[in-house]
Amino acid sequence: MISRIDLRGDALPEGPALRDLLPRADFDVSAALEKVRPICEAVHHRGDAALIDFAEKFDGVRLTSVRVPAEALTQALEQLDPAVRAALEESIRRARIVHREQRRTTHTTQVVPGGTVTEKWVPVERVGLYAPGGRSVYPSSVIMNVVPAQEAGVPSIALASPAQASAFENDPADGLPHPTILAACALLGVDEVYAAGGATAVAMFAYGTESCPPAPMVTGPGNIWVAAAKRYFTGVIGIDSEAGPTEIAVLADDTADPVHVAADLISQAEHDPLAAAVLVTDSVTLADAVEKELQPQVEATKHIEDRIRPALAGRQSAIVLVDGLDEGLRVVNAYGAEHLEIQTARPQEVAERVVNAGAIFIGPWAPVSLGDYAAGSNHVLPTGGCACHSSGLSVQSFLRGIHIVDYTRDALAEVAHHVVTLAEAEDLPAHGAAIKARFGWKVPEGK
Repeated sequence: MISRIDLRGDALPEGPALRDLLPRADFDVSAALEKVRPICEAVHHRGDAALIDFAEKFDGVRLTSVRVPAEALTQALEQLDPAVRAALEESIRRARIVHREQRRTTHTTQVVPGGTVTEKWVPVERVGLYAPGGRSVYPSSVIMNVVPAQEAGVPSIALASPAQASAFENDPADGLPHPTILAACALLGVDEVYAAGGATAVAMFAYGTESCPPAPMVTGPGNIWVAAAKRYFTGVIGIDSEAGPTEIAVLADDTADPVHVAADLISQAEHDPLAAAVLVTDSVTLADAVEKELQPQVEATKHIEDRIRPALAGRQSAIVLVDGLDEGLRVVNAYGAEHLEIQTARPQEVAERVVNAGAIFIGPWAPVSLGDYAAGSNHVLPTGGCACHSSGLSVQSFLRGIHIVDYTRDALAEVAHHVVTLAEAEDLPAHGAAIKARFGWKVPEGK
């Protein structure tokens, strides 16, 4: 069901050579880019009409309006299962606790007497958020996108999710996003919601249409078409990341419970046939036990043939055997997992040595599923090894730092000769002249 990669015995290679030995899904955004290009341009030139045509083509519904009416949001919340509502409310509450602490404040630094640099933080003016709705429905992704944007103070928040052929029991073909998505928006106070999916949603936010004003930033997870559309609009809009298939890596020793490990690998495999499930261990006994445990747990769950088996059997998933914990750490740092679980004898100490991961889950009582819904952390995380240079969605994602420079005449005079010297070293004499002009073209010698 899952392959093994044996890295024991020989010294592990460095850098890219080690990464090349590790499992990873095939995810060719460049190839998808050419397919989303005409979709994006159709939205650019035809606006809502193109969105309606693409909803019929990709989602099987003919929309009368792209924007979701306010009464549909109210209705979705009213019809929401009380237990689901309570769970969503608790998820929102915990996410707010964590993200509120991420707020940035204006700070002024005195560089020299009379010379200060102030950094102020300004939220983006408008953001377009995306909540997937293909194989599964993700109201949790609504929370993970909306809460940090709200806590950052973004004044205009819009959300898009694919149209569904049957959203409400009493209205079987209304073309609305999934009702749980709509209910989550209502709980969060987001009333600007659109029935648009995949690349069409990204294009709608990037270009704007008759119904939807453009947004300078788009965030949210999605499939390869969402990732390709984000790449297409590089330089036009800001994005969080080009999210690929979800990943879990578990770094474990012989103290780990194979039942827990197998369950956690399966939990990520049920997202998508390209989802990655990787166990890194120095214990052959644990590896054998986990492999044995996978079979009955897979048989007892849902989405076996369309997602879980292909994901576990795919080239992106494996049990990686290493000589020891040090080698295991090198492997997981090279892999840079979206989600990294540490199930070892002293997981806190091990976590301190991890430098590349989207989020780290420590010990037997912090599974990835907790982070997906109710830990308070954010589950919109870098994938495909991008954790080596990127971080997950946060309040900071929606803020822009602006420096305000304030110098007196004396403070400028003190450093003027250095500025002129550097300007001339870069063969930019007009830069130096802008300083000289302030002092009658004779630059003070400074200190």
